[in-house]
Amino acid sequence: MELKSYIKRFGGAIAAPIEATAAATQTRGVRPQRQQPTRNLVQAGPSGRHVPTATGPRQPGQVTPNAASPRSVSYSPKQLSAFYGFPTNATGVGTKIAVIELGGGYVQADLDQYFTAMGLTVKPVIFHGIDGAKNDPGDPDGPDAEVMLDLCIAGAMAPGTELHCYMAPNTDAGFLHAIEQAITDGMTAISISWGAPEALWSSSSITAYNAAFQRAASAGITVTAAAGDSGSSDGLPGKNVDFPASSPLVLGCGGTSLPVLNTMSEIVWNDGGGIATGGGISALFSIPTYQSKVNVPGGKFRGVPDVAGNADPSTGWNVIIDGSRYIIGGTSAVSPMWAALAACLTQVLGKNVGFLNSALYSLTGWSRDVLSGNNGTYSARAGYDCCTGMGVPVGTKLLTALQSAVPAPTPTPTPTPAPTTPDPVPTPPAPTAPTTHTIVVTGTGTVITVDGRSVV
Repeated sequence: MELKSYIKRFGGAIAAPIEATAAATQTRGVRPQRQQPTRNLVQAGPSGRHVPTATGPRQPGQVTPNAASPRSVSYSPKQLSAFYGFPTNATGVGTKIAVIELGGGYVQADLDQYFTAMGLTVKPVIFHGIDGAKNDPGDPDGPDAEVMLDLCIAGAMAPGTELHCYMAPNTDAGFLHAIEQAITDGMTAISISWGAPEALWSSSSITAYNAAFQRAASAGITVTAAAGDSGSSDGLPGKNVDFPASSPLVLGCGGTSLPVLNTMSEIVWNDGGGIATGGGISALFSIPTYQSKVNVPGGKFRGVPDVAGNADPSTGWNVIIDGSRYIIGGTSAVSPMWAALAACLTQVLGKNVGFLNSALYSLTGWSRDVLSGNNGTYSARAGYDCCTGMGVPVGTKLLTALQSAVPAPTPTPTPTPAPTTPDPVPTPPAPTAPTTHTIVVTGTGTVITVDGRSVV
């Protein structure tokens, strides 16, 4: 089977041919350009899809690429499960993972073939058509790639889970309805690989989406979102971050490059030319409490991302799309990876890990710090940074940290005191008839008789 390399670029752009592990192959331009918002609609696209350059060219010289890595490097989800320390005794049995999609589709037979080749048995995907959307595969250079990437990674890294695909129209309302339905259906984790720069969202949409994310957190559902593939500019002039990854109620997922499958090689993903992991400082959200002590640049607004994983197309993921094998990168791969990890942790813990952000910032020893590289404005550093967040996971260590963590006490309402029974009030005696007395005073008052009896 031909192995093709699929790299996220500006809509319609074609990259130069590269070498792959099979015969010489070509990179492919992948996303139709996203239209400008219409009224309150955001035409969201997978992280890596960009607004037309006419709306605002990238700042020249903003992104410095990493040193070139071998173009033939790619990995299967099973290899990366091991590399990121997923618990070997967990497959996500008893959990449900939702992937949110806004176009394209999947072929179940392709997924079956893909999983079988890795020795895995994964249940058929459960499809949900939202607002009339259908499973409509057929264009590997379009949104099919996003759908299959999400399903291949989530299914292979948590093969025991129940996979759900929520397909909606690529509109602001459709996107929101898909998320809301996944929450209503009680997913364990929801993976979102679609988004747009914060500046392209209306305030009413931001409010509506955050209300949904709050509902997810309250229901114990983990929501993951790709941080974008356009570096610190997010495809617009200046510095920008992607929503919904920038929501404080979502686990924002940044990207690394992994030239060699060892911990020393992992660096911030940056291919140059504006193609790099998203990340930066939100213009909308104040710094959440869980980030208050990790030295987020500026210290006043939400930092993005929270975590990271392999995203460089040059060190990408082997997946199947419309019957052919592809190598895909982008932070779109990191979101389903973290959703799969949440499912595996949930299985072992016996309860949903739910809103992970607070735990990840308060616990120690669960991650590997990424210390080299940049995404344009921001550079890797010890501890938190706006390229890879708190780092990449070591799943077994994260499991241990969560098992050892003292759960926050569940607030209970102050009991209402039982009403006291008042002491009985004595019944007053019934009034008696007045008594009449005859008083006689004689002389100068020296003799006084009452009722004929002398008292003086």
